[in-house]
Amino acid sequence: MSDYGFWSLVPPILAIVLALRTKQVFLSLTLGIWLGWIILNGGNPLTGTMDTLAAFVAVFADAGNTRTIIFTLLVGSLIALIQRSGGVGGFIHWVSLRLEKKASDSKSRTMIQFYAAMTGMIIFVESNISILTVGTLYRPIFDKMKIPREKLAYIADSSSAPSCIIFPFNAWGAFIMGLLLAQGFESPFTLLFSSLAYNFYPFLAIGLLLYVIFSGKDFGPMKKAERRAVTEGKLIADDSTPMISDEIALIEAIDTTKLRAYNMTIPIIVMILMMPTMLIYTGWQDGMSGSIFEQIFTAIGNGSGSTAVMYSVTLAILTSMLLYKSQNIMGFKEMIDLSIKGMSGMVSLALLMVFAFTIGALCKELGTGFYVAHITEAWLSPKLVPAIVFVTSCFIAFSTGTSWGTFAIMISIAVPMAQSMDSNISMAIAAAIGGGVFGDHCSPISDTTIISSMASASDHIDHVNTQLPYAALAGGVTFIMYLVLGWLV
Repeated sequence: MSDYGFWSLVPPILAIVLALRTKQVFLSLTLGIWLGWIILNGGNPLTGTMDTLAAFVAVFADAGNTRTIIFTLLVGSLIALIQRSGGVGGFIHWVSLRLEKKASDSKSRTMIQFYAAMTGMIIFVESNISILTVGTLYRPIFDKMKIPREKLAYIADSSSAPSCIIFPFNAWGAFIMGLLLAQGFESPFTLLFSSLAYNFYPFLAIGLLLYVIFSGKDFGPMKKAERRAVTEGKLIADDSTPMISDEIALIEAIDTTKLRAYNMTIPIIVMILMMPTMLIYTGWQDGMSGSIFEQIFTAIGNGSGSTAVMYSVTLAILTSMLLYKSQNIMGFKEMIDLSIKGMSGMVSLALLMVFAFTIGALCKELGTGFYVAHITEAWLSPKLVPAIVFVTSCFIAFSTGTSWGTFAIMISIAVPMAQSMDSNISMAIAAAIGGGVFGDHCSPISDTTIISSMASASDHIDHVNTQLPYAALAGGVTFIMYLVLGWLV
């Protein structure tokens, strides 16, 4: 791999800065990707342009990328079907009846946000499923209670990845243990759990989320969004564009006299339950050793997350179709037409995923992550290892939009560095993992950030801007804790 040095940072930083400043995400990503391929071609704009177009096509050469784009479209079908069936209306009615028993409207708003956060944390088997479930279930009731879409996106995003790390009985945990196994540790499970005690960011992120929900003390752009929603009734800002088109976000029930909550909850439950089942199915291999629990956990680690999500959403769609047909709510032809309409409302998101995958592949070609990790090695001393590893992981995840890619890079660097400097290995691992999640939360090109905007029907850049102060506060406190503990432990 050629060493592009500082130039490897320019394309992703340019794309991120332009996206935050102009809110023109597609244009910003295109310019960043184009500049990156010009750099890779030694400054030749002609071959850089041709390779840019080829890079977009190459996204679909990766089966995982293609499956992710397909399940994004399928989610649009599922949302359209459950809205048209009256399941969303039934769920709103069911929740409203229970919230009416609360003492005040403010208490109702607090509790529904708490329920959404708990839902996101409970579904720790897969971050995207967690986000999709929170967004799909709670967006209608949030809208009715005049809670801004940005708040729903924040709740979905900040309760998903942190819970996947805190409760690592999922593909996240299996992936990290695989990385630790590659570093020569015979008991990666034990080491991963010992690192949880030092993995401050996920706990702080969830703690801050719960504090904001129960105290009502929002700050930064989120405070302005809350004021706008309550006083003006505007769920999104005037100059903002939701990630889901109004064509599927505002589909009315086919029969308002038959609003049944189970027409929404049954397909969602199927989707949630099928996720671990499909992870085990796609990862199961003959001849695996160990107890049945160890075999299942190994299968989850070997399983394909994108395949499992795609299968789960597909089965949820088929379940909803059979459920609605049995009640004579819709015929199959109408449901197929509605499914296609739902997909059309997700085209902009699917395109954004293509752009995100393209710039991620570009960063890999440029060696962005390895360059950042390399230049920080000179700063490291045993006492500074955790803090610098955390910051480096954050910057890599922010620039590349991938927490898992950051884990792969930083664990392979942080572990041997901590060993050679006689630093705390568990803390170094925790810093690499927490920094990856923190950077992922802040990055506008992260897939979980994009899906959070989609699931909540929020403007993507508005979600990034409103979540950033909360993530930065939790991240800043985490950095200080690593500085202090680096000297004490």
